[in-house]
Amino acid sequence: MPFKNFINYLVLEKKYSSHTVIAYKNDLEKFYEFAATEFDYSEITTIHYSIIRSWIVKLVDDGLSNQSVNRKISSLKTYYKFLLKIGAIEISPLAKHKSLKTSKKIQVPFSENEIENVLNLLKEEKDFNGVRNKLIVELFYSTGIRRTELVNLKIKDVSVSQQTIKVLGKRNKERRIPLLPSVIESIKNYIPLRDGLDNKKDSSFLFLTLKGIKVYETLVYRIINSYFSTASEKVKKSPHILRHSFATHLLNEGADLKAVKELLGHSSLASTQVYTHNSIAKLKQVYQNSHPRNSK
Repeated sequence: MPFKNFINYLVLEKKYSSHTVIAYKNDLEKFYEFAATEFDYSEITTIHYSIIRSWIVKLVDDGLSNQSVNRKISSLKTYYKFLLKIGAIEISPLAKHKSLKTSKKIQVPFSENEIENVLNLLKEEKDFNGVRNKLIVELFYSTGIRRTELVNLKIKDVSVSQQTIKVLGKRNKERRIPLLPSVIESIKNYIPLRDGLDNKKDSSFLFLTLKGIKVYETLVYRIINSYFSTASEKVKKSPHILRHSFATHLLNEGADLKAVKELLGHSSLASTQVYTHNSIAKLKQVYQNSHPRNSK
């Protein structure tokens, strides 16, 4: 299949994560298989939009959400942009394609009280897991890092003297994030317990399990979900909601949108602006309660 050069492009030039590259490869292979089976097409560079449209119909009929379909078509778009870039085609078959409409789900952040309740609960836990989990919650909420970024943090990425952490974000983009004194204190409490583990197999990583291996993403999700289930009735309780809470609470307190963008590691302000709806809601409330004309 004619995707080897494209995959190399994603890895070497675009510096996409292995997870993203695998997803793109799978999408392209599924489409290639569909075109070959249903339309006897073996040359993907000469495909017509009508075939892509038929694939979209099939995906929808198979029960995929519009959001999932759009993601798969995004893989095709990126592939055809690559073909344009190298001169293999002159016009993309997706040049006039419009994405399927999706409903925007509002992510409801944790309240400050909910986060405080969880941290107070974790203060009572003095064993390795409790101390580690408290630091995980604090790092999510005080830095806004992504789950995969937290999992891949290494000991060398933490500077206690400078009170910062170095984070490797999407497309291998590095950023430094300041740490609160309370987080530094939690790091100092955690490190001796971590260093005392026997048989550390992944010794370079900051967060380990009791078996000495690097924590994994599903474990981190379970940690957040478990603790916040005791303090919040929100439907979704995940590391991303803590990231969302970090951004929303900063904006509520008047933080500059561009500064929050840099802290989150976003490539554009448009990505950061999704976190402003709660901030705007609070501003409206303050406005309604404070404006002198409101009582007239």
